[in-house]
Amino acid sequence: MTKYFLKHRRSSIARARKLRREMTDAERKLWSLLRKKQLRVHFRKQVPFGPYILDFLSITGRVAIEVDGSQHFEEAHLERDAERDAYLRSQGLTVLRFSSVDVLKNTEGVWQRIEDEIQKNRP
Repeated sequence: MTKYFLKHRRSSIARARKLRREMTDAERKLWSLLRKKQLRVHFRKQVPFGPYILDFLSITGRVAIEVDGSQHFEEAHLERDAERDAYLRSQGLTVLRFSSVDVLKNTEGVWQRIEDEIQKNRP
């Protein structure tokens, strides 16, 4: 897989830093779980990757996790998300998408799905 800092715009770094400071409640909750490293893979938050900024990325686990608010279920967002997912898959990543509501109310189910995917991607 290509390096995760591949060809991103300089402005992406500043935007990613801003997004790190202004995480949603759902992103904060998921980050608190991911950073404990119970999965034995390293995650980064708000990472520039190509033309996108990913909510969470594990290079060793080959997983990108996106936490979607309600606007992502509108037609225009669904199309953009499909393009984004196709690009990430072409780079060798598995994309997991969770709604903010799922992260906040079904944390155990979200965690189990992430854990299953990491186990599946292990060599």
